[in-house]
This record gives sequence, C-alpha cells and structure tokens, in this order.
Amino acid sequence: MQLVINTFGSYIQKNGDCFRIKTDDRVFEISCKKISSILISTAAYITTDAIKMAMENNIDIVFVDEFGEPYGRIWHPRLGSTTLIRRRQLEIADTEQGFKIALQWVKTKFNNQIELLKKLRQTRPNKHQEITEYINKIENISKNLDSLTGTIEQCRATIMGIEGSIGKIYFEALNFLMPDRFKFNGRSRNPAKDEFNALLNYTYGVLYSLVEKACIIAGLDPYIGFIHTDNYSKLSLVFDLIENYRIWAEECVINLFASRKVKVENFDKIPNGLTLNKEGKAVLLADFNAFMDQSIRYKGRNIKRAHIIQFDCHSLANNLIGRYNETG
Repeated sequence: MQLVINTFGSYIQKNGDCFRIKTDDRVFEISCKKISSILISTAAYITTDAIKMAMENNIDIVFVDEFGEPYGRIWHPRLGSTTLIRRRQLEIADTEQGFKIALQWVKTKFNNQIELLKKLRQTRPNKHQEITEYINKIENISKNLDSLTGTIEQCRATIMGIEGSIGKIYFEALNFLMPDRFKFNGRSRNPAKDEFNALLNYTYGVLYSLVEKACIIAGLDPYIGFIHTDNYSKLSLVFDLIENYRIWAEECVINLFASRKVKVENFDKIPNGLTLNKEGKAVLLADFNAFMDQSIRYKGRNIKRAHIIQFDCHSLANNLIGRYNETG
C-alpha cells in the first residue's frame, strides 16, 4: 500500500519496524512491511531513522507539489539491475526496433481509450449513439499508425499529430458524459481550469511516480526515452510508458463523478484555476489506491493494476537484453 501524508505539519518517525505518524489530532503506526511507497504532498517532518528504514525496505519516498507533480524522490543508490539494460536502451532508441516498441505503446493507449468508452456506453444506453460516433472517430484516425515505418525520428511528428487529434476527440467524449455541473472545455494543465482536470492532473502525477519507480527497479533508465525526446531533467521514458496506464487515472476520475463523490468543496480557487485541497486529495487517493489494488486479467494471469506497471517494465528490460543476446 501507499502511505499518503497530506496533513500539514505531520511528523514521521521510526518505531521498531513501524512508521509512526503524528498529526494534530491523532497518532498511528503502520508496519514497514505493509508499505510500498510514501507520498508526501504537504509540509511535513520525517526523521533520518524513518528514511533509513524506508531505504532498507525498498520503500521510495516521493514528494509532490499541489498539482500532484513529483518534484523529488528519496531512493537507495543501487541500480535496479545490470547496466547492460541501459546500454541497450541507448542502442535501440533510434532504430526500427525502438520504433516498433514505442508504436505499440501508442496503440495500447488508443485501444484503452476505445475500450473505456465501450464500457461507459454499456451503462449509458441513452447516449449509445453519441458514444459510438466518438469511438468510430478514434478508430478511424488510429488506423493511420498502421502505415508508419522507419524510426521514431522520422515518424515522431506524425505520431504526435495523431495523438493530438485523438486526444481532442477522446476528452470531448468524456466531457459529454460529465454531469452538467462539472462540464469542462478540453484538457487544462497546471493550473487546471476545472474540477475534472484538477483531479486528472493529480492522478497523473501519482502515476508518474509509480512508473518512475518501476523503471528504476527494473534497471531501466527513466531519462532515456523513445517517443519523447531527451532533455535536461526530463523523464522521457516515464512519459513514454505512462501512456499505457493513463486510462486508469481517467477511469478512476470518471467513476468518482459517476458515484457523486466529487464536491465543489474539494477544490480551492487559485490564480487562473483550481487545485485540490486536503479533503479532495483524501477522496481521490483513497479511491485511486483501492482501484490500483484491484486484480484484473492481464496477459493470461490475474494481477493487481499496481503490479502491472512493474511487470511491464521487467518485460521491457528482459526484452532489451534478449535482443542483445540474439544479435550479440
């Protein structure tokens, strides 16, 4: 499970093999064996003993800003695996092999969007026709990926253009399904212009931290991407891989609205937009962590969503080494 600290002034210390958390109104303890990561989203205190216990138990400590964007992480200094994996990342990133891997991630993203809309269509028979039209539009545009060949460098602009067109249609469809009070006008990032995007941005931020951790454990370099270009301090591979999992954030947020758990009181107004407050974060993270803890059928096995990211990263790392063994 993920330990979330979102109460201002919280104090985290070690007590035996437990984390002891003190807030203004309560004190509680959680065994380090039950924690996979610690997410700190507000001003808090943590002792060096608690940090040491986290490192010894492969628990990463992630700091996120008010929008859910990770801005720092404490993690042990060991590599997750052999450096050969990182060498192979560099070797194939600009080859046809790298292009095929990256293209599959993009196709997975579009397929996930189509499947979610089909699922939503089943529970909204009065909007069947409109949802079907959105699905057809996405399917038709995504077919343009099938004719692409070459390398990422040659096809990056085309892929980005297709992603932009489909993204506009997809979020138009989600807006169509929102309650009237929470309609939104397309994607807006930090700051979000509306409640839907405030929730989605924060959930994406939590997903980024999960994907980065999975990369590190698998021995992948989170900064060596395929589709996203390399840049100073840019987690290019994380940005690539998260496309496979954004759908979980979107489905969770949609479910929050559908179950009427979202209240206007969960948000604070800031210059040019909205941000989630403490109560809003608590509602979102409780549902998202429960959602990620659910087991689903994936590649012939039952596996928790939270573990799928790690499973895929290890598969990618093994694939990179396998290609090396085949050709080397």
